[in-house]
Amino acid sequence: MKGTSLLCVSALLVVLVPGSGAAQEKSHDAGANTGAGINFSPTKPESVGFSSKRLERLHEVVQRAVDQKYYSGAVTILARHRKVIDYGVYGAKDIASGAPMTKDTIFRIFSMTKPVTAVAIMILYEQGKWLPSDPITKYIPEFADLKVYKGVDREGKLILEKPAHPPTMQELMTHTAGFTYGFFSEGPVQKLYMDKAVMHSASLQEMIDKLAEIPLAYQPGSRWEYSLSMDIQGYIIEKLSGQSLPAFMEQQIFKPLGMKDTGFYVPQEKRLRMATLYRADKDGRLEADPTGGGLAGDYSKQPTMPSGGGGLLSTAEDYFRLAQMLANGGELNGVRLLSPSSVRLLSANHLAPELITGGFGIGIQNFRSGFGYGYNCAVVYDPPAANLSDGRGTFLWDGAAGTWFWVDPTNDVVLVGMIQRMFGPNTRSDVPILEYLSHSLVYQALVDTAK
Repeated sequence: MKGTSLLCVSALLVVLVPGSGAAQEKSHDAGANTGAGINFSPTKPESVGFSSKRLERLHEVVQRAVDQKYYSGAVTILARHRKVIDYGVYGAKDIASGAPMTKDTIFRIFSMTKPVTAVAIMILYEQGKWLPSDPITKYIPEFADLKVYKGVDREGKLILEKPAHPPTMQELMTHTAGFTYGFFSEGPVQKLYMDKAVMHSASLQEMIDKLAEIPLAYQPGSRWEYSLSMDIQGYIIEKLSGQSLPAFMEQQIFKPLGMKDTGFYVPQEKRLRMATLYRADKDGRLEADPTGGGLAGDYSKQPTMPSGGGGLLSTAEDYFRLAQMLANGGELNGVRLLSPSSVRLLSANHLAPELITGGFGIGIQNFRSGFGYGYNCAVVYDPPAANLSDGRGTFLWDGAAGTWFWVDPTNDVVLVGMIQRMFGPNTRSDVPILEYLSHSLVYQALVDTAK
């Protein structure tokens, strides 16, 4: 899940900022798994068109946010042309103990799970197991009798109508199928989600059974609403593959790419590597927030309801492998998960023009001219129109605790940022949004796109 309103970054003392001359911690990447052989020792930025001097601005902004205690710590990895050129590790993973942030720190990535789920379901797409035009009921017959909320009568009872068309897989992949989350918007349908505790079901099957009793919040295709659509995708992945979602992702994605620290829970031997989760207290200062406003689990064991929308934990290096695979058109170090055409389909805008008016979005992601939504990720299809400096076709997403990434196929740039701060009612207006600031800070340092 994505988080309350905004999402960004956590910080305190800087441990090191490689691009600024600080001593570098040796990467723990052993390259033992197929696909894991990435050299995380930064290459000179000038070799791929970046200015080392200008990249200092990125370091300074993140460092300042840490020093001002807006965040406990952060990790960022920047690459171009498959070469890591900047690797920053800042601050502490736990303020109380003073434990420093490290390259192998494990983060709750919440909604950055969604692009991983997109990769998983696109693997099944390539196996011919579903099509974007398929009705969801083809795979979930429990949804065959779903009605659509139209309003309430004088007695407060829900008025329901038939869907104008059965919601499709494409609509499920783009948050336009009629589902919701229950806690990002208000209304009678949203209240039913909360009353039935849909997101706290004992299993994905129980979640589906509950949803089958709740009407769609709107006519399919008529609006964009952040939803548990990716959790429904997780259920479909299980049905089509015959495996649990964690097993499928482990065998088809994590192991092939060498993502050895990514999963739905953290084994006991790795628990000390987890970053503490923070939020703002009533005075706007950081305080520990173990539950993440109810979004976080205890992560001590494999969940009985694995969330394809927000359940994963990962490290910066692990997620970078996934992002670089997508940047490479579906391949990493000789391991191919998807074809280039599938990556293009995943990362293309699929929202109709009437939904890209600035009236829809979540947190800081507002769908407007030039900025739309693909399969489980946002898409910059016209950077000038969107007032962004990214290259055309950049796709991205983020998480409730401030993790973020983007892949820019035009400039062949990949960035992954990891922090652990939830946003909420006590968030101060002066808190820097590192996710958005990082775009301008990266592209102002790209001075020679021909290299």
